[in-house]
Amino acid sequence: MKLIISSPRGFCAGVTRAIEIVEKAITMWGSPIYVKHEIVHNKYVVEQLKEKGAIFVEELHEIPSGSRVIFSAHGVPPKTFDDAKERNLQVTDATCPLVTKVHKESKKFTSEGFKILLVGHQNHVEVVGTKGVSPENTIVVESVEDVAKLDLNDEEDVAMLTQTTLSLNDTKDISEALYDRFPSMKKSRKSDICYATTNRQQAISEICKDAELVLVVGSKNSSNSNRLKEVAQKLGVQAHLIENKEHIQESWFHGIQTIGISAGASTPEILVNECIERLKELGVTQVEEKVIVEENISFSLPVSLKDRLSE
Repeated sequence: MKLIISSPRGFCAGVTRAIEIVEKAITMWGSPIYVKHEIVHNKYVVEQLKEKGAIFVEELHEIPSGSRVIFSAHGVPPKTFDDAKERNLQVTDATCPLVTKVHKESKKFTSEGFKILLVGHQNHVEVVGTKGVSPENTIVVESVEDVAKLDLNDEEDVAMLTQTTLSLNDTKDISEALYDRFPSMKKSRKSDICYATTNRQQAISEICKDAELVLVVGSKNSSNSNRLKEVAQKLGVQAHLIENKEHIQESWFHGIQTIGISAGASTPEILVNECIERLKELGVTQVEEKVIVEENISFSLPVSLKDRLSE
């Protein structure tokens, strides 16, 4: 069998930054360092950070007063910052700068009198955070069907924002439906879907031209990993989302000549490499990497961490 490796794949700049924030905080201040929600949606990454001294919680009341807490890359509502202050928690914010950009847009559009239509998955932690910026003024839209159900006047001033990890095609369909209903709808000058999501979806689309079956390495709760799987499936290619090499099933490859592999933006390369080695054991003899674009984006650490590290 032949294996085509999709590139770009794996860690994006926001994920790299978030993990580095937790690691630096533990180095600087020692354990325990509390993290609200999984820092990124990958089981392997979370377990590695637990071993180093991070404690993951879902609610602030689980954290002792006065402790240090890091907010995950997905972002939190402004109220969470207020609640942390009340509990005397020392906060380091690991929110991805591209998510922060969407939060700022929500504030701007709300201040200008626009109703916010947030395209995304209702219960995803990023959407919860973005909606929390303007909770009384934001409606989450999950599908084209939701557009017709919106209890709004068609002449109402609305603005569209999106979750950063959505499928490009699904977002396009919802956006078109919203524009059909609200022709004067405003939206961000630059797409809210992040560069890494876009690049990884375009890269997997490229390898699907040749692959008969695609593996996406990522966790089940990773939105962007799930979207990669869906992109392949919509192109008519068999696709499986796997956490690691242990999830690869030999029966999948009966009659298959060409396999593709990619990874979500929160998946470390070590897991991809282990899967590649497992595929070689199962009969892969030819490996090719297909690169559609080189990524060289990085985000700086919060000032508080940089200041301490430079002392």
